[in-house]
Amino acid sequence: QVQLVESGGGLVQAGGSLRLSCAASGSTFSIGAMGWYRQAPGKQRELVAAITRGSITNYVDSVKGRFTISRDNAKNTVYLQMNSLKPEDTAAYYCNTVPIRSNYWGQGTQVTVSS
Repeated sequence: QVQLVESGGGLVQAGGSLRLSCAASGSTFSIGAMGWYRQAPGKQRELVAAITRGSITNYVDSVKGRFTISRDNAKNTVYLQMNSLKPEDTAAYYCNTVPIRSNYWGQGTQVTVSS
């Protein structure tokens, strides 16, 4: 079993930056690729950034050039640096494995971008 705890969200003005963290504990040796997902009210959850254990990354088009995913395997932590934030980035952000393991969801962290 793996526990994931997200942190770092908050309220920021458009154009600002935030850095999200996802700390994993438990059976972390089993973790491979990780991803940051987000869900805005009334919308489906989407995968915005993913990273393999070897740090190969992939992004949804809407965040390319603005978000950077990284990981520190020694610390069992995955990060999401978000720059040039837009109001449409407002959502609850969650980390999970790629593909998703439904019993790994944490509480998420809220990101709100004001215009």
